[in-house]
Amino acid sequence: MMMMKVESRIANKTFTVGIIGLGYVGLPLLNTFHKAGFPVIGFDTDEEKIKSIHKGKSYIKHFSDEDIEKLSDSDQCKVTKDFKLLEEVDAVLICVPTPLDHHREPDMTYVEETAKTISLYLKKGQLVVLESTTWPGTSDELLTQILEDGSGLKAGSDFYIAYSPEREDPGNSEFDTKSIPKLVGASVYEAREIAVALYSSSIDTVIPVSSSKVAESAKLLENIFRSVNIALVNEMKQVMDAMGIDIHEVVDAAATKPFGFMKFTPGPGLGGHCIPIDPYYLTWKAKEFGLNTRFIELAGEVNNAMPQFVIDKLILALNGYSKSVKGSKILVLGVAYKKDVDDMRESPSFVIMDKLVKLGAIIDYYDPWIPEIPATREHMNWKGVKSIEWEKENIESYDSILIITDHTEINYNELLIWSNCIVDSRNVYSYLRDEEKKKVFKA
Repeated sequence: MMMMKVESRIANKTFTVGIIGLGYVGLPLLNTFHKAGFPVIGFDTDEEKIKSIHKGKSYIKHFSDEDIEKLSDSDQCKVTKDFKLLEEVDAVLICVPTPLDHHREPDMTYVEETAKTISLYLKKGQLVVLESTTWPGTSDELLTQILEDGSGLKAGSDFYIAYSPEREDPGNSEFDTKSIPKLVGASVYEAREIAVALYSSSIDTVIPVSSSKVAESAKLLENIFRSVNIALVNEMKQVMDAMGIDIHEVVDAAATKPFGFMKFTPGPGLGGHCIPIDPYYLTWKAKEFGLNTRFIELAGEVNNAMPQFVIDKLILALNGYSKSVKGSKILVLGVAYKKDVDDMRESPSFVIMDKLVKLGAIIDYYDPWIPEIPATREHMNWKGVKSIEWEKENIESYDSILIITDHTEINYNELLIWSNCIVDSRNVYSYLRDEEKKKVFKA
């Protein structure tokens, strides 16, 4: 009976959706449900985000001010730091970080603290959905336990728990939150049906699976697949480099095969909120069952070694000009983890910059998407550092330019004219005249 009432309210759009965490996942999700006609409440502990939304200003560059203004001007939308308003919502969608700790093991602090907060206001009939990437069993074990202990209610009868992994790809112009197919899993039939009904009301394609564990595992497989294949092409890159063969030409040639091959490109290391982190969640959980995920861990080793490969190439490039790293002025081009986004999470740029500073280099950066580096969890020493201005006199002053992120709006023709030593880790300069080749060192 309770499930029928809930599904009726979803159909009538009188079902209030609460979203905790208004970052790269939560904010687009809030916007998607709002556009679908649902009353929404967004929660975040970051007061600056709340203020930005109230002012109608976006703090995510690929998310428009126009969309933020529609949220701020709407009677159907609230954003707040006051978690007591959880009492007003019918569904709570959790979109908080799940990073790794210093031992490269899951750090569930954000999920645990969020669950404890929800438990203080949990009421009968509410749906709680975890969207954060995590190890299989988190929803059924960790999340359920915290919510039941804190509220005195029983999952499956008093309230519902489901898992629906986020699949955001910041900067992707082809897919957005509404058009990306949505997996939904729950270990209780009623919970799955309610979650499917809710997401189906706002998202084009919803795929139910039999349990939360299946959905949690599917998200890990998606990103492990990418991590392993990136590691493979990164290892090929090192072998091809030793043989004097252009790996990018090799990849493009292989990609002409219309079946049995998927193109992955090498780079200076892994970045983003998923691929560098998610595989280790399965590695950690597998140990509980006495299993070693050797393939996954080997891929991690290869990918984590790529920043040093780039630095070694920089050292060789400077040697060609009779210069050492120590005392050299190096400009890092791009601190975002991929091109045309302002997302710096797990960017290999910071690993490379940290290593170069230890070697005695003088480091600046240029990134048109990130004018100033905010606080990061692991690289606090860069907080407040600002991007240099893109001017001829500035660029000419550096001993070498190190391309880490190949933003589209950077003028690479000017860079080629203004600099005598460019280390290119993204194959920006795939075709060069003979006189230009002397300036560019592939990494």
